[in-house]
Amino acid sequence: MTRDGMVSVAATVDSAKKKAAQASRSWILMDSDGEGTILDVDKYAIMHRVQIHARDLRIIDPMLSYPSTILGREKAVVLNLEHIKAIITANEVMLRDPLDDNVIPVVEELRRRLPVRSSANLAQSEGRKNLGRNYDAEPAEEDESPFEFRALEVALEAICSHLDARATELENSAYPALDELISKISSLNLDRVRKLKSGMTRLTARVQKVRDELEQLLEDDEDMADLYLSRKLAATASPASSAAPNWVPASPTIGSRISKAGKTSVATFHGNDDDVEELEMILEAYFMQIDGTLNKLNTRGVASRRDLKSLDLFRIAASCDHHVQSLHRTFFNPPPYQLHTYEYSG
Repeated sequence: MTRDGMVSVAATVDSAKKKAAQASRSWILMDSDGEGTILDVDKYAIMHRVQIHARDLRIIDPMLSYPSTILGREKAVVLNLEHIKAIITANEVMLRDPLDDNVIPVVEELRRRLPVRSSANLAQSEGRKNLGRNYDAEPAEEDESPFEFRALEVALEAICSHLDARATELENSAYPALDELISKISSLNLDRVRKLKSGMTRLTARVQKVRDELEQLLEDDEDMADLYLSRKLAATASPASSAAPNWVPASPTIGSRISKAGKTSVATFHGNDDDVEELEMILEAYFMQIDGTLNKLNTRGVASRRDLKSLDLFRIAASCDHHVQSLHRTFFNPPPYQLHTYEYSG
């Protein structure tokens, strides 16, 4: 091997190491207080911290293409929803690529919604707003939602809103393009509309994957029960036990709040393991939202395909008419022919 070849190989190795180092730092750890910490760890440290297998971690590898997945494990939920790739435990959220433009709003929303706000704090906040006037209000209800459900709700709300916004954006671009194409049929306008149609097809497939994952989860009570991490943690906890894993600190969120999607009792943590009503209500709400987005895309897609088909037929007809007129001119209006004079020699 030549020296240049050796230098090239060394440069490739250095580049791979740099990429690996960047990947190891592309995580943010958020606790129950909404505080975030950038992690500088490799995948093995992450697997040990949240106690999942390598095959589970591959699901959220940005270098691999996996469909939308919500996977429940013994002590973690592995979440792969488009750009939202996270690992949720009973008291922590690990989010990948926190500096991505689409992920930054998710981080900010987690900071806002993960901390527990007690009814006393809420009443104090309301008191400041209404200082100096009589205000008779009912005491604020506490939210007993488990930590993992609050984190899951943030992710589901973010991805559903993101996909719906993309659908609306595509729709707002499609109609002017169709109108322009109808008013002036040209190759440039037709290509523009076809690109928008291809984008709508791809977006429909993405929305369909998220919808299918939520539907599959809703149809299996055991899969939903696997997502009750706080309940499983409470069931295995013992007052006399002091050998808890070092990655699970005492969570102040257990038994503290009720999900806005459904108010339940403390049975969420200590009740029947088959009771999945609270999570089912959360998933059902976002399933209806993503299903509405899919229906909108399918309706607009059918209309766009119908318009394109009509335009294609019109274009073919216009092209055929052009050829017919050309043939008509050729046969019925022939160009003048030059008369040749032949001389015969006697």
